[in-house]
Amino acid sequence: MLTGFFSVPQPQNEPVLSYAPGSAERTALKAALKAAKSVVADIPMYIGGNEVRTGNLVAIHPPHERAHTLGHYHRGNSQHVAQAIDAALAAKPAWEEMPWEHRATIFLKAADLLAGPYRYAINAATMLGQSKNAYQAEIDSACELIDFLRYNAYFMQQIYANQPASSKGVWNRMEYRPLEGFVLAITPFNFTAIAGNLPTSPALMGNTVVWKPAETQIYSANIIMAVLREAGLPNGVINLVYTDGPTVGNTVFAHPDFAGIHFTGSTGTFQYMWKTIGSNIATYKTYPRIVGETGGKDFVVAHPSAKPEFVATALSRGAFEYQGQKCSAASRAYIPKSLWMEVRELLTEDLMEFKMGTVEDFGNFINAVIDEKSFDKIAQYIEAARNHPDAEIIAGGNYSKTEGFFIEPTVILVKDPNYITMCEEIFGPVLTVYVYNDHQFEETLDLLNKTSPYALTGALFAQDRQAIAMAAHKLRHAAGNFYINDKPTGAVVNQQPFGGGRASGTNDKAGSYLNLIRWVSARSIKENFVPPASYKYPFLSSEE
Repeated sequence: MLTGFFSVPQPQNEPVLSYAPGSAERTALKAALKAAKSVVADIPMYIGGNEVRTGNLVAIHPPHERAHTLGHYHRGNSQHVAQAIDAALAAKPAWEEMPWEHRATIFLKAADLLAGPYRYAINAATMLGQSKNAYQAEIDSACELIDFLRYNAYFMQQIYANQPASSKGVWNRMEYRPLEGFVLAITPFNFTAIAGNLPTSPALMGNTVVWKPAETQIYSANIIMAVLREAGLPNGVINLVYTDGPTVGNTVFAHPDFAGIHFTGSTGTFQYMWKTIGSNIATYKTYPRIVGETGGKDFVVAHPSAKPEFVATALSRGAFEYQGQKCSAASRAYIPKSLWMEVRELLTEDLMEFKMGTVEDFGNFINAVIDEKSFDKIAQYIEAARNHPDAEIIAGGNYSKTEGFFIEPTVILVKDPNYITMCEEIFGPVLTVYVYNDHQFEETLDLLNKTSPYALTGALFAQDRQAIAMAAHKLRHAAGNFYINDKPTGAVVNQQPFGGGRASGTNDKAGSYLNLIRWVSARSIKENFVPPASYKYPFLSSEE
C-alpha cells in the first residue's frame, strides 16, 4: 500500500567514458569483446518468463567479420507470437496493480546494472553484432539506454503528480491508467538504446508488451533481456520473440486486445501497419495508440556567414559516424559557393584520415554496414551516381563485401538539387552536396523544405543572427530536431527529446514525458464531499 509521496532520485545524464589508450574502461571493453567472441551464444526467445528454443537456428555474424559466428537465435512462428500475447495479458493484472514506485525501482535497477556490471557486455554486443565502434556503442547502448531508464522513471512521477484543480467541497483527481490490452514494440538495428526504450517505456507505465527486435539486433537484445530479468522484471511483462514482421503483424493486428504499437523502422512499414490497424479498427476493444519514428533525409544548410571548419566537421561526423546508419544522419547538404572550396578541402582531409575496419581495432572510425541487403542497396546508389551526368563522386565510392560489408564514406556533388540521392533515404555512408549561389539563400531554404517528404533532423550553420532567425522560421516544419551550429545527430535524453513529423513519424519525442503520456489512458475522478439534496437552484426562487 502506498504510504508516502515518493520522489524518484533526480537523474543526471550518464557520463560518456572515453576509452582512451591506457584507460581502465578500454581494457575492460577489450576483455568483454574477447569473451564474447570466445563462445557461440545460444539465444532463446523469452515468453512468459520461459526461455523458448525452437531448434530453428539462425546464425549471427559480425557485419565486419562475416566468417565469424557469434551465436544462433531460435526463430519463432505465429504460435509463439500468440503465446507472447497470452503471456502479456496474463501478466497484466498484477503488473498494473503493482505500486508505481516498485515498477520504477525495477527500471532504475536495470539502469544501474547497465552502468556497472553489464556496461562492457552491452557495449561489446553492440559493437560485434551491429558493427559500432567503441565510442558509438558507449553513447548508445550504455549511456542513452541508461538515460532512458532513469529519466523515464522521473517523467512517470511528473505525469502522476500532474493533478487538476479542485473547487470548494470537491476533490478532483486524475488517474493515469495503463492502456486496456497489450502493446507491441518493434525495434530497429541501429540503436540498442531504442531497442531497450521501446518496450520498457510502455511497461514502466503499467502495460505489458510483446517485443520484436530487428533480426540484426537480436545479439544485444538478449543482453537487454538479461538485465531486465536480473533487475526483477516479472515474467510476462515483456515477451521477446524472433519472427519476421508479417508473422508478428498478422497475429497482433487481428487481436481484439491490441492496444498500441511503439515502432522505429522504415516509413513504408509504418504506413502499411497504420493502414492495417485502420482496416481492423472495429476489431479492437479500444482505439490503439500508434507511436512511430521512421525515416529521415536529414539536412545541413550553411549560410554564407558560416565558418567552413564548423560545417566540414558537422558533415564528417554527422554524415559518417556509424556509417550513416542513424535516422538523424546528415544525408544532404546545401553549401554556398563562396564557402564550398574550403569546406570541400576540409571535408576531404577528414575522410582521407578515416580508418575503416573491424570494431576491435579502436583506431577505426568507420566499420561495416549492417548486412548484405543494405550493402547492395547503398552500392546501387553509388553506381547510379557514378554514371549520371548530373552527379560526381568527389570522395570515396569504393566498397567490398569480401570480409565484411564495407563501404567507403562517399560524397556526391550534384548539379540538380532534386537528384535522387538528395531526396531518398539511403541509410548508409553517402552524403550528397548541392552548391548554391550565395544570394539565393532564402530560395535554397524553400527548396530544402520541399525536396524530401521527411522532417526528422536538420542543421543550420550561420553567424548572421538575422539569417538564423529567418531560417529557423522557414524550416519550422522541416525537422522535429533542429540544430543551430551543430551536427544534426546526437540527441540526448532530457536535453533534445527526439522525433520528427511529416513522413518521419508521429513526433512523440522519446526522451521526454510526451512519449510516456501516450502509454496511459487518463481517468478524471470528481468526488463531491456534500452532494446536493434537491434539484432546485437559487435562480428558480420567486422574487419578493
